[in-house]
Amino acid sequence: MLFINKSTAREFEHSTTLERTMDENGTAKDSGDLHVIIGAGAIGSGVARALAGSDHRVRIITRSGSGPSGSADPVVRPAELIAADASDAEAMARLTEGAAAIYNCANPPYHRWPALWPPIASSLLGAAERNGAVLVTICNLYGYGPAPRSQSATGYDEAHPMTEATPLAATGRKGTVRARMWLDALAAHQAGRVRAIEVRASDYVGPGAESVLGARVVPNVLRGRPVQVLGRTDRLHTWSFTGDVARMAVVAGRDRRAWGRAWHAPSGPPRTQRDAIDDLARAAGRAPVPVRAVPAVVMRAAGLFSPLMRELAETRYQFAENFVMDSTAARQTFGLEPTPWDQVLAEVLRSYGWQGAEQTKHSNYPA
Repeated sequence: MLFINKSTAREFEHSTTLERTMDENGTAKDSGDLHVIIGAGAIGSGVARALAGSDHRVRIITRSGSGPSGSADPVVRPAELIAADASDAEAMARLTEGAAAIYNCANPPYHRWPALWPPIASSLLGAAERNGAVLVTICNLYGYGPAPRSQSATGYDEAHPMTEATPLAATGRKGTVRARMWLDALAAHQAGRVRAIEVRASDYVGPGAESVLGARVVPNVLRGRPVQVLGRTDRLHTWSFTGDVARMAVVAGRDRRAWGRAWHAPSGPPRTQRDAIDDLARAAGRAPVPVRAVPAVVMRAAGLFSPLMRELAETRYQFAENFVMDSTAARQTFGLEPTPWDQVLAEVLRSYGWQGAEQTKHSNYPA
């Protein structure tokens, strides 16, 4: 006689249902399933939009109960908006009951990651396990740590960009907490308790993103003013378009080939900060603006008064040296290509009110 506990029974029932809704390529068919998104920032909103056009129920959970933001495009189908604390394990288990997938797109305050991320990650991992949902976690590249600490046969350097096989060798507070989140989820997956995926991206660029190429840069470019950046201006850096990260997350939640490993979101060729800012100016029809690096001593001084600036010291290496990510695996496996760079630039500019040649002299950014 075969004995199955309640947890195993739930997982078996959900897996059987999922099998019936798979197409011949192993991708889940649209079936009216509930998809729960934690967070409504640029990525959470993008995931909601990506799901909105198909036959899914979408539930968005944030602390405030707010909805999608960061783009002028409305959600095609209304999403259910709920206010709740993602670290509340009981609330998350209840609110994700019956979910086919849970998307962890949360974004706690940067300087409080070590305190806030572990309970959120544990809560959502428990909810996915209890309800038999696929868990898709949006992450960054912090877990790899600085290149010199990752040098090995699978380390990264100028000639060998970061891949999903690069060791998680971070030693900083934020990098280690993100690495631990994935290792815990992976252990649960390997134990057969949950189906987990991590989607990793480099620095975001896109409408609504809290980006290095965002509020501190774009308005100055449009007004022809100098721009200051952190780190060096001449080091290659990968930029991940928020729309591409969201697309990868949705595919990962529905395609069994994604489960049980990390994936780099499809991202275009690397650009230095100076080149990326020059590209923005060109796309806007403006002359290039001066680009200067903030001296390290100024950053240290600012850190005495600003928790955010103090925390940025840990990841300064990402802009002080080449920081290049390879997304070949996701592109080849799922047939996903990054959005063309010029299109990304145009979307960013429009999100700041740029209207191209149609702008009038009354605009904030006269042509």
